[in-house]
This record gives sequence, C-alpha cells and structure tokens, in this order.
Amino acid sequence: MAFVFQETFLFNESVSANLRIAKPDATEAEIEEAAKAARAHEFISTMPQGYDTVLGEAGSRLSGGERQRLAIARALLKDAPVVILDEATAYSDPENEVALQDPNDRLATGRTVIIIAHRLSTVAGADQLIVIDQGRIVERGGHQELLDSGGLYAQMWEAFSSASSIALTGSQVAEAAPVEEGTSS
Repeated sequence: MAFVFQETFLFNESVSANLRIAKPDATEAEIEEAAKAARAHEFISTMPQGYDTVLGEAGSRLSGGERQRLAIARALLKDAPVVILDEATAYSDPENEVALQDPNDRLATGRTVIIIAHRLSTVAGADQLIVIDQGRIVERGGHQELLDSGGLYAQMWEAFSSASSIALTGSQVAEAAPVEEGTSS
C-alpha cells in the first residue's frame, strides 16, 4: 500500500534519497521516470544539484505543491496495488491542483485508489463516491448519479459550482472595468 498524505514528510536528504524511501533499490532511471510522471522532474531539474539537491528540513525549500508531487512520485515508484490519497491537494493552489490531477490519474491506472477529500473537484472523476456526513455514509454512487439523486452531494456540488462561478465572474468584472485615473470606487 502507498500513501500520499496532506502533509508530506521529507527528510533533510537529497531528492533521490527522499524518493528512494519508496523503493530502496530504485535506479536513477526509475526515480527520474516516477518524477516525470508526477510532474516533479521540471522543478527538480532547476535545482542547483538536480536530484542530488538536499531538500532541507521537512522539504522547507519546496512549495506545498512541489512536496505533494514528490509524494506522488514516491507512490508511483512504490507501484503498490492500493494507494490512499488523504487530502493530497488540500494545500495546493488551483495551479498546483491542476498540475497534480494528471499524476493522480496516472497513479490510479491499474490500482485501487482511495481518495479522502473535501474538494469536490478532486473526486468528481472517481468511479465511486462515498459521501459521509457526521461519521455516517449517507450516499454512494458515481458523480452524475449522485447529482441526479438531489441529495447532500448534489447540494454540495451546487454550492461549489456557484462559488466557482461567482469567483470567476468577480475576476472577469474586475478585469473588464478598470478604474480610471482621478476616480475612486
């Protein structure tokens, strides 16, 4: 089993050493392949010593999204039949969440993946969703099936969609109506 937690634990070791935790006998080629699949290779390549760069205590030299991509690379390298993603995108900004989606899809190929998430966009593509409310399973099914049922998931999706629409509309209005010099708003 492989885990990708909300908080990624990294050692004050090189990138390679941190990834090799998942598979101690991994070759450099396997490590690089896993990093590429997790979309981590690009930022690793820009580091002063690449895969030999020491990450600092708890990966302090990396962003949250970069740490998550290394955790996904570890899980890919481990090649476990079951993967648990526990709030793996919780600290990701929208750009990193999108960047993590493809590696998460690759991670799911040929495996059982259990995703624990509050962000509905993270789980909308899952084969099976289980909605838990106050510790009890209240709904189970696919995304469209749960939307059609009109239950709690549908209500949460509607709220999520409305909030996303408002945020987008607000940013479009702000961009479309610049304040002229000498006026105040």
